Amino acid sequence: MKKKLLIVDDQNGIRILLMEVFSSEGYETYQASNGKLALEIVRNVSPDLVLLDMKIPGMDGLDILKHIKSIDPSIKVIMMTAYGELDMIKEATDLGAIMHFTKPFDIDELRAAVNQQLRSPNNSSYAVGS
Repeated sequence: MKKKLLIVDDQNGIRILLMEVFSSEGYETYQASNGKLALEIVRNVSPDLVLLDMKIPGMDGLDILKHIKSIDPSIKVIMMTAYGELDMIKEATDLGAIMHFTKPFDIDELRAAVNQQLRSPNNSSYAVGS
């Protein structure tokens, strides 16, 4: 079964790049440009991992992260930010984000991190849906 990856970023170019990279890695990829759409995908698809931009117009990354974790605490979230706001990064970690990448990120580092999270055998926890 393919692992599912959701990319949430308001920048179309970043979403397209990440979709291409992770589709070629063999993941089933989904994308959202805003929080409302992201949460809809989380509810319907239950992705294994979410790449989440910190700064999104409307609902910011921290709000989206809180909602994702309330829907399914087992979903892994990696934050992406163009800003070095340590307090927001700390809050994201406190809310359950497993790591963060600062933009512009090294695509190979991000790919390695995602592969490590989704392919390591001790990460095979499956949430039971209602």
